[in-house]
Amino acid sequence: MNIGKLKSFLQDKDYAAFIVSEENRRYFTAFPSSDGFLIVTAEKAVFLTDSRYIEAAQQQCVDCDEVLLFKSIKESIVPVVEELGIKKLAVESGRITLRQLAMYSSGINVEFETDNSLENAIESIRLIKSRAEIDLVIKAQRIAEKAFEHILGFIKVGMTEREIGLELDYFMLRNGADALSFETIAVSGEKTSMPHGVPGMRKIQNGDFITMDYGAVVDGYHSDMTRTIAVGNVSREQKEVYDTVLKAQTEAFAVMRPGIPCADVDKAARDVITQAGYGDYFGHGLGHGVGIEIHEEPRLSPFGKKVLESGILVTNEPGIYLPGKFGVRIEDMAFITDDGYENLTVCPKELIII
Repeated sequence: MNIGKLKSFLQDKDYAAFIVSEENRRYFTAFPSSDGFLIVTAEKAVFLTDSRYIEAAQQQCVDCDEVLLFKSIKESIVPVVEELGIKKLAVESGRITLRQLAMYSSGINVEFETDNSLENAIESIRLIKSRAEIDLVIKAQRIAEKAFEHILGFIKVGMTEREIGLELDYFMLRNGADALSFETIAVSGEKTSMPHGVPGMRKIQNGDFITMDYGAVVDGYHSDMTRTIAVGNVSREQKEVYDTVLKAQTEAFAVMRPGIPCADVDKAARDVITQAGYGDYFGHGLGHGVGIEIHEEPRLSPFGKKVLESGILVTNEPGIYLPGKFGVRIEDMAFITDDGYENLTVCPKELIII
């Protein structure tokens, strides 16, 4: 079905799509591999891969008219290009290296289109998620949520951030995740002021905030969630910051629906944080798309150019980060529907103190 959307884009074009990136190969064929080429015209889709993957590819690739063994550019790609009468190949401008482009250009006697036309078309196709895609994200998210339930009973004063991060990873992989969405963030105390802090040997203490940002992958689709919890007790300032972040997320959810500019969603959350006096301590955008990659379009930020549409999946993750003291981030995933949104994250958000 996804290749069908790409073929529709190519109907009025005089070129073929030449897809080499791992993420787009998987998106269009549902086949994961570290090597391969996908050539798509308005009429035909051909997938080529090497001997390590050919048998599996022939069994698993979807919507491909042919799956062929790749030996070399001259022996494998050139014959396909000649057979299909291709005069121009459009490449993924944001995903192909100069070295790759030089290699393909020297071996294939066609014009290569290197503007953003194909990249933009693929981006627009991937932007709108099908229900099947969302179901995979939900499956991954439920694994992450079970990991959160587990970790609440696992954390103890004196253990290290690294122990917490590794336990989250192990639990997800043991309970159905194919992979981790990204390197798990599990930081505590003053390190929670670092949005992408790295788990280390710091030991958990009473009075700490612990921020955990992590996700699972199922059949290529990612989940993404963040929770900040407290250990033992919290100060008045910690509680105030936490409540402000939660309110900011709630206000962003309140404006999420088709037709709303992404920048306006960010503004709804950012205004809450600014009015509370913490505007200088929310430096990143409110959210991003999620799917076959952990960071996709659209971007919810002051500079976001897109408008929400039904079928878009985004994160909602406001934060406040006070350098040298502590930080708070809360993150859910929102699937935009015809008349609003569906929160795919069913996990407690009120402050948890363990």
